[in-house]
Amino acid sequence: MRTAEIARDVPRIDLPLAKIAADIDALFERVLVIPSDPSARLLNAMRHAAIGGGKRLRPLLACASADIFGVSRHLSVRAGLAVECIHVHSLIHDDLPCMDDDDLRRGKPTVHVAFDEATAVLAGDSLLALAFEILSDPETHPLAEVRVELVRDLAHAAGAYGMAGGQMLDLMPMEQPADMEAIARLQRLKTGALIGWSVECGAILGRAGTEERTSLRGYAQNLGLAFQITDDLLDVSGDPSSVGKRLRKDEAQGKETFVTLLGEERARHQAQILVDQAIEHLHAFGQAADLLAAIARFAISRDR
Repeated sequence: MRTAEIARDVPRIDLPLAKIAADIDALFERVLVIPSDPSARLLNAMRHAAIGGGKRLRPLLACASADIFGVSRHLSVRAGLAVECIHVHSLIHDDLPCMDDDDLRRGKPTVHVAFDEATAVLAGDSLLALAFEILSDPETHPLAEVRVELVRDLAHAAGAYGMAGGQMLDLMPMEQPADMEAIARLQRLKTGALIGWSVECGAILGRAGTEERTSLRGYAQNLGLAFQITDDLLDVSGDPSSVGKRLRKDEAQGKETFVTLLGEERARHQAQILVDQAIEHLHAFGQAADLLAAIARFAISRDR
């Protein structure tokens, strides 16, 4: 099946996004219960960061990939909640004064501004721990070997060989002018690792075969780079009120990005090529992958 055939009758992305946002917020409400003791401040900080706002793209990817293999929505949403915990943890820490020093996230004050730095660190740490608590619970999957694989792979994606490693590279000054491969490597770790897990977790939950996983990995790798190119474009020309955070940070810090290397027009063209390639990886799944194809198109057409 060709890409054009996969594109046919793709469902609207706004409805699945609204549904997953409601599901994730409902689960956060359930697991982030405010106690009647001084630790309530920590839970309030976690809720401030986690509930409301955000695209919930990673949980939607988890559910969309799991749908291909007939996985129960109850299971895939829990996996989506876990990866959203990791994502929110990373945003809290990225916004700290020792990192990007941002005061606005998802249209509201960042956690260290709304509370304080120490509370923000603990809120991020607690969300990181919560992700693995969720995945290791039998409610996420009845088979222990599936839960272990989910935990192991997410830990790898979040750590030094994934998201955290990419953030480290982003903080370090380049010893020589960056090229496309250096920036792509950084973003494959910083942004792409969690996107990759979000896509592959559906295959883990569904106990898919090697060829199916390979196809999903190819989709995720192209999607992750296209997503980051769009983020770079939004940082240059986005509307702060829509994006919900401070823009033009990369330019102010003198960082090389896909846009500084390619220019806006070529960067948009490259993002489109990557999305086309991502969708091509889905051809074996037929219409079952329509939502994943729609998500790929959304990734480069979004305004936040």
